[in-house]
Amino acid sequence: MTPNLTRRDMGRLLAGAGLASLLPGRVLAQTADTLSIAYPGDVPVWDPNLRTHVVGHSLFKCVFDQPLTYTPDLKLSPAIVTAWQASPDGKTLELTLRDDVSFHNGDRLTAEDFRYTFFERPHAEKLDTTGIWRRVSDIEVASPTRAIMRFSDAMPSAIPWLSFLASFVVPKKYMTSVGRDGFIARPVGSGPYRLASYQQNARIGLEAFDGYWDGAPAYKQVTFEILNDVSSRTAAIESRRVGLSSDISVREANRLGQDPQLKASVEPFTDIYVLQVGNTGGFTDSRVRLAAHHAIDKVAISRALFGGVAKPIAVPAAHGTPGYPEDFDFPFDAARAAALVKEAGFSAEKPVDVTFFTTNGTFPGDYDLSRVIVQMWGRIGIRARLETIEFVQYQERLRAGTLPEATMYRWGNMTGDPELYSGYLLNPKFPFAAWKSPDVSARLDPLFVETDPEKRFAGYREFNKWAVLQGYAIPLLQGVTTSVYRRTVGFVPYANGWIRPSAYKPG
Repeated sequence: MTPNLTRRDMGRLLAGAGLASLLPGRVLAQTADTLSIAYPGDVPVWDPNLRTHVVGHSLFKCVFDQPLTYTPDLKLSPAIVTAWQASPDGKTLELTLRDDVSFHNGDRLTAEDFRYTFFERPHAEKLDTTGIWRRVSDIEVASPTRAIMRFSDAMPSAIPWLSFLASFVVPKKYMTSVGRDGFIARPVGSGPYRLASYQQNARIGLEAFDGYWDGAPAYKQVTFEILNDVSSRTAAIESRRVGLSSDISVREANRLGQDPQLKASVEPFTDIYVLQVGNTGGFTDSRVRLAAHHAIDKVAISRALFGGVAKPIAVPAAHGTPGYPEDFDFPFDAARAAALVKEAGFSAEKPVDVTFFTTNGTFPGDYDLSRVIVQMWGRIGIRARLETIEFVQYQERLRAGTLPEATMYRWGNMTGDPELYSGYLLNPKFPFAAWKSPDVSARLDPLFVETDPEKRFAGYREFNKWAVLQGYAIPLLQGVTTSVYRRTVGFVPYANGWIRPSAYKPG
């Protein structure tokens, strides 16, 4: 297997004769067919299958294509794949591919590339998709435009995954000829833009791909300025240095939306704010975990930080999705929280000490939300040491299994499928779970192969309630996506929070 790349490896690749030398980094002038975007984070590395990276998904989607996609109102839509049919037992999925898709180097995309992406790579390399597609026993290439996926066990979530994280088709011929390091240095996709220049954690320069199967985008050049600090993204749009800023605070978005030259989009969407719980330190006691949940006044937090737009959630799923039990509630109850802490042998005078990780500015309100929770916990006898970490540090600590008792995260799920919420957030068999215990696997394993949709959805609703009552996760709020942009940008809001410059038309 090819080993995971470290940050040092990535820096070495980018500092050599790779992306850093494509074109000098520069800020594009704002003209009719150019657009600069202030964005909160970079890709981890220019291999779209390596990591299920929420922040990088919109960036990858500019350069690479997925088999399926979503419309702005979250309707599953054909992309590279135009038709699909699953067998009743869930062990076979037949797919029809477009015959007019080309990669940026001119090679035609065929079912061989699909097989390489979803079978050969996951089974040969250590990718995040290795676990996701572990049940794929083979992919038959029936013709250049027809692929048949065969599964060792039923995989009812295969269709949602073909439009989700790390599911981007890569060119087999090119990648196998240059190797993964060479591909990372000079990536080739089939998306609406080519990668023209790159400065890691600073700037991404894109140029329109005129041969794109869905038509060349109206914006011929796009620059993503990577600004981790939310105040920097706010200042960038307020000064008109960029045409669009993503993921700024709700308060600032509403303020800037009053500017006659700007517009603001502030909408709830399918991502969720959740405290990932680690079975370590003070949180090994279920009474402390449950007390930590009861102590959080989610309604007050939503009003104070998100203008009431962020809906409180009781389980790790968004309202209106199939895995959300609308009849279930986990109430704010400070008295109950204090009683549970006392049962565990602690109090406000003799608190239990925990560590709490949070990003700052990666997601709207992440740091402020964490600070408020720390204050609420302090009142009932949980003393949290709040530590700010970068997103890449979060990824590394999660995979190493070294996250502390609590970590603030906004879990992305553009599909709404319950497996892609708690099925991966809490499954100890995958690297995405902070809490790991065998009782979770015993309840989740049957749901991963359940082919009856209603039984599967009902099973996840019950699992979600059970997991919360064990204190294995502390769901907080449904996410809010914010964008502020010049009125002439032609911005199109996506209900899953995607930033898609290829869909925008200046005017």
